[in-house]
Amino acid sequence: MLILLTGATGQVGRALLPRLLAAGHDVRCLVRPSQRTPNLPPNVPVQLALGRVEDERAVRGALAGVEAVIHLASAEWRGHRGNLVATDVEGTRLIASAAAEAGVKRLIYVSHLGADRASGYPVLKAKGIAEEFIRQSGVPYLVLRSAMLFGPEDRFVNVIALLVKLAPGALLLPSEGRTTLQPLAIQDLVTCLEWSLLDPELTGRTLSVGGPDMYTVKELFEQVMDALKRSHALWSVSPFFLRTTSWLMEQTLPRAPITSFWLDHLALSGVTELTSITQAFGFKPTHLNRSLGFLQAHRSWREWRRLSTG
Repeated sequence: MLILLTGATGQVGRALLPRLLAAGHDVRCLVRPSQRTPNLPPNVPVQLALGRVEDERAVRGALAGVEAVIHLASAEWRGHRGNLVATDVEGTRLIASAAAEAGVKRLIYVSHLGADRASGYPVLKAKGIAEEFIRQSGVPYLVLRSAMLFGPEDRFVNVIALLVKLAPGALLLPSEGRTTLQPLAIQDLVTCLEWSLLDPELTGRTLSVGGPDMYTVKELFEQVMDALKRSHALWSVSPFFLRTTSWLMEQTLPRAPITSFWLDHLALSGVTELTSITQAFGFKPTHLNRSLGFLQAHRSWREWRRLSTG
């Protein structure tokens, strides 16, 4: 099966690509033109199609001969350098319509828990609109609404760890860190995506998937501090203060770890049934508190900059 993978250089794409190849699939990656070598896993035999998801000619060319599309591309983690409307909304509209014209047999889209076209949070609003384009495309589809992800290359737990490493003695939490999240291992989401390709019973569904435990944001910070053997005071501040701070960081740093979109995930609870993955896919997902060993060799600021270019 020839699969078109968008977002192949991101946290999920880099984990998914080797799994697809090991399963015997042929993979074509649509990657943004850049002077840098694409941040793909080393030594993977893939086809490259250069172009952005909002480039109609590039998308139509990349879809030639493709049987399935796994659409991961998003501007969410690019902060002020990204464009949610262009990438997440218009890009998904183009992917969906071009896939229908190309006769694609399977279209899988990764969204977020809480996605809603009426949401006041830009990422969730963009994801909600994009989901509608997928559903209305006429292509057999699956929408996976994912909880926040964790793993060696995640953009959430690793940011918390970076803050713990850099903090002079206190960490700031919005509204006492009461928001509840349900962290999901990147590799577990990758398993769901891989198995979804060959399961016709999942066609036409929107599934919410999350990990086996729920944590408040405060508890997540405490888990990361325990893993790093660090201890900081946790101070509650207003969300407005944190958003102002993140805006200043985005204006002054080339790769700001905290963006307004990142803070959106701390503002709204993102949970589903604890058995969501077991019910839909038949396996038990990974517990966060048993899986934070990767933080022991945690990234320096330089390494964070490398990861954030994906």
